[in-house]
Amino acid sequence: MTQPQFEDVIYEVRSNAGWIIINRPKVYNAFRGRTVEELIQAFQLAANNRAVASIVLTGAGEKAFCTGGDQSAHDGNYDGRGVVGLPIEELQGLIRDVHKPVIARVNGFAIGGGNVLATLCDLTIAAEHAKFAQVGPKVGSFDAGWGTSLLARHVGDKRAREIWFLNEQLTAQQAFNYGLVNKVVPMAELDAAVTAWTDTIAERSPTALAFLKRSFNADSDSIRGISNMALQAVKLFYATEESKEGVNAFNEKRRPDFRKFAD
Repeated sequence: MTQPQFEDVIYEVRSNAGWIIINRPKVYNAFRGRTVEELIQAFQLAANNRAVASIVLTGAGEKAFCTGGDQSAHDGNYDGRGVVGLPIEELQGLIRDVHKPVIARVNGFAIGGGNVLATLCDLTIAAEHAKFAQVGPKVGSFDAGWGTSLLARHVGDKRAREIWFLNEQLTAQQAFNYGLVNKVVPMAELDAAVTAWTDTIAERSPTALAFLKRSFNADSDSIRGISNMALQAVKLFYATEESKEGVNAFNEKRRPDFRKFAD
C-alpha cells in the first residue's frame, strides 16, 4: 500500500509503533479539515500494518500537542469537507476502535478539541510543561459527547464540570492527580518514556490487547451516539451569532459579550 503524501501530518513507524504527528506548529498544531482527513488516513495505515503494535499520537515541536480546531479558518465547517460532523466522528471512532493501544504523547498544550483527542487515547504520557484545558464556552463551542462523558469517567463528574465551566488550565501534574494522565516526565525524557511503553506493548499478545481494548470500551460505548448527535448540534450552533461572537472575540483578542444572548 502506497503511503499518501501528507501536508499537515507526519506518519512514520518507529520500533513497532506507528507515530502520528500533527505537523502544524505555527498554529499550535490546531487542526483544519485537511488535518483531520490526514489523521484518519494515518490511523488507517497504522491499523493495517501488522508490524505496528501500538500507535502514538502527538504534535510537532515542544509547545503544543493539539489546540483543537483552527479558529482562523472557522466558517462553521473550518474548510474542505469540514471538521465538525463526519470527519471528526471518523477520527474519534478510529482512536476508539483501532485494535491497537493508542498513546497520547502530550508535548505541550492539549486544549479544546486537542484535549478531547488526548482523553480518547488509551494511555497518556505528558511532559512536565504540558497544559490541559477546555475552552468551549469561552469561544462559543462545546463538546457534549466524548469530551464530557468520557472525561467525567476519567476525572469524576465534579472535576469534569469544573474543567468545562471554568476553563482553567491544568498543569501536567494536576492532570495526573485528576486521573487524566498516566505519567509525567521531563520533556527531555518524553520520547524515551513513550518508547519504553511501545516496546513493552510490542512484546504483548496482539489478540489479547485487542480483546482488552474492546472490553474496556464496552462500558462507555453508549457515549458514541450522544457524541455524534452533539457534533451535528455544534455544527448548527456555529452558524449562530452567539457562537460567532466567541470566535470573533478570540480573533480580536477581546472578551466575548455572551450576556446579550442570555434568555
